[in-house]
Amino acid sequence: MFGSLTDKFSNAFRNLSGRGKISESNVREAMDEVRTALLEADVNLTVVEAFTKRVLDKALGSEVLASLKPSQQMVKIVHDELIDLMGPIDSHLMYVQPGPTVVMMCGLQGSGKTTTCGKLAAYLKKQGKSVTLAAVDLQRPAAVTQLQVLSQQVQDDMPGSGIVRFHGEPDKVAEYGKAVGAAVTVSKNALKKARADGSDVLILDTAGRLHINDQLMDELRKVNQAVTPHQIYLVVDAMTGQDAVNSAKAFNEQLELDGVILTKFDSDTRGGAALSVKHVTGKPIKFIGTGEKLDALEEFHPDRIASRILGMGDIVSLVEKAQEHVSEEEALAMQEKMAKGKMTMDDFLGQLKSIRKMGSIKSLMGMLPGVGSQLKDLDLDEKQLGRTEAIIQSMTAQERRNADLLDNSRRRRIARGSGTSSQDVSQLIKSFGMVSQMSKQMAGMGMMGKLKAMSGLGQMDLAAMAGGQGMPQLPGMGTGSTKKQPRFKQRKRKSR
Repeated sequence: MFGSLTDKFSNAFRNLSGRGKISESNVREAMDEVRTALLEADVNLTVVEAFTKRVLDKALGSEVLASLKPSQQMVKIVHDELIDLMGPIDSHLMYVQPGPTVVMMCGLQGSGKTTTCGKLAAYLKKQGKSVTLAAVDLQRPAAVTQLQVLSQQVQDDMPGSGIVRFHGEPDKVAEYGKAVGAAVTVSKNALKKARADGSDVLILDTAGRLHINDQLMDELRKVNQAVTPHQIYLVVDAMTGQDAVNSAKAFNEQLELDGVILTKFDSDTRGGAALSVKHVTGKPIKFIGTGEKLDALEEFHPDRIASRILGMGDIVSLVEKAQEHVSEEEALAMQEKMAKGKMTMDDFLGQLKSIRKMGSIKSLMGMLPGVGSQLKDLDLDEKQLGRTEAIIQSMTAQERRNADLLDNSRRRRIARGSGTSSQDVSQLIKSFGMVSQMSKQMAGMGMMGKLKAMSGLGQMDLAAMAGGQGMPQLPGMGTGSTKKQPRFKQRKRKSR
């Protein structure tokens, strides 16, 4: 995400680096590039002008102009202003007693509203909350059935001690064309059922339209008056940029929103909506959708997003993802094995399965500092993860414990058994050896040395999981550059 914006920001600051002293013209030139980058990212013009003015006012102070490292000072100022532009952090949900807390979800068709209702239910279930999902969208065909299926999936498949229930009245769909009041009736009945069941939260999946119109707003206002929701969230598609911001502004004027949820955030390469919506509407971004799975809903942290935009990575989010899928005991046991150089292919396979649960390799590598800018030209084959898993599972238990046994004959057998080539098997063994070797080296390092090496190890480990094909040139690795290496012809020796 934010690929082009990160590149433009990096270029602007690169021009300031290496200078012991900078002038006002240098700062203004850099900010002109930043301004252009923001406009190309489809950020609202008013937001761009206000942002660049604030940064310039701070950057032209004596502290920056007299600094020994002006580029670092500029990065800090821009980082702080980005946080202020998107912040503050406000993802918590205020619960009322007695329940249920009513959350009304609004949005245009195609924004991912119904799926986001399921994701929010999964998020609350993990916190131990009892949730009722109500299908109030009576206009879109199969919307009631879709939410019912999602409710069952969250209840059956998602972790957490909470309970997820569903309320829908499919018979009201036929009445909808004759009376918009059908949606109000369903909302009232859902509230009664949620109270009777003792639900902590009631989520109303309201109807949307292809565009904002009077009929849509009239229906939403009537539902709002009937059940008086405690929170009204607007679901918008982050990829639509300015359109998302404009629709958020229109909804807010009619309903007085409490927050915004940005969907398809992982596919948003520009970032216009994320950088504009808070400034334009005055409403915080509560959550972001980072994938298609029901657990792909994250709390919005402006500081972490600002770091990603500036190419600093997002180690905190990466650690949180890891903690969700790997227990502390497992992590400590793995750390001890790696330090002693006793990591096996079984351990490697376990890491692979954990990483697959955390998300795509590309998104995870993008959270590592200094890697984001290298990913734009990198074509990581996510299907390679399945092939890597097949290769390891085609090994015998003895071979997984001791990779040194894997001679050419065994590699050919493993390739046949996994439906891959001998070259794929050899590449995996080589990648495994590189990760193991670096783990041993880290065992003898001090704390600072380990911290420096961790970035390289993380990059190697993730890239190796993808089979080692198309890996970028990373610290500690001598192969895998995305650029073609020059080929040298061997000179023939002249006979004397």
